[in-house]
Amino acid sequence: MQQATSPQRVAFVTGGAMGIGADVCQRLAAAGMTVVVADRDTEAAEKTAAELRAQGLQAEAQAIDVGDAESVACAFAAVEQRHGRCDVLVNSAGIAKVFPFLEFPVDNFVATMNVNVTGAFLCSQQAARLMVRHKWGRIVNIASVAGMRAVGTGRTAYGTSKGAVIALTRQMAVELAEHGVTANAVAPGPVDTPMTRALHTDQFRQEYCNAIPMNRYGTTGEIAAAVMYLVSEDAGFTSGVTLPVDGGFLASGARGL
Repeated sequence: MQQATSPQRVAFVTGGAMGIGADVCQRLAAAGMTVVVADRDTEAAEKTAAELRAQGLQAEAQAIDVGDAESVACAFAAVEQRHGRCDVLVNSAGIAKVFPFLEFPVDNFVATMNVNVTGAFLCSQQAARLMVRHKWGRIVNIASVAGMRAVGTGRTAYGTSKGAVIALTRQMAVELAEHGVTANAVAPGPVDTPMTRALHTDQFRQEYCNAIPMNRYGTTGEIAAAVMYLVSEDAGFTSGVTLPVDGGFLASGARGL
């Protein structure tokens, strides 16, 4: 007797057009999932999705502004209409700007919290409502070591927002466990992405590398690999954790002694 095949899982990745998000999309699609490349930059999202389709993988672009509740609701309504499910959510969308604490502009602080924290909350809530129907789901938030330890100066909004994402992850893990949904976070150290290339000066990059036992920035692939464990079947008993992927940065104290 032929066994019925399981429906193809659907993965939704915010900030999926480039950087860490794009690498996550690549790996999820290669693992056999239908991947929704969700991004505010719709042209870049479609390009990433098209590149995946050219490899024979299942991918589609979806416009979303994670800082806008209506946009988030519309994006997930579209996914529900097309697929009737969402099994994996990776919250990779984020913004960051650097200002000294004493001059940090309130509007940027509010905007950063809105995208990095409220956006993750809104997307997780929408995705979880679809996940609980099937009593299975995986939510992974891309946090940062900046949410676990102050990393240099100027990161008042970014570091605070990533600390809040870690706390949000724990709360979701507790409330969604009874529904078969896990919630975890990955906390990258410095990774070579378009955002860090814009934010990190040459001097900052050198000082950051000096503070990392492996003496280098990470790659988007190394972060995506950690995400892939957390969305796997094998991670069914892993929930509420934040996994640093940082070359030993958080473990390190004084170096060169």
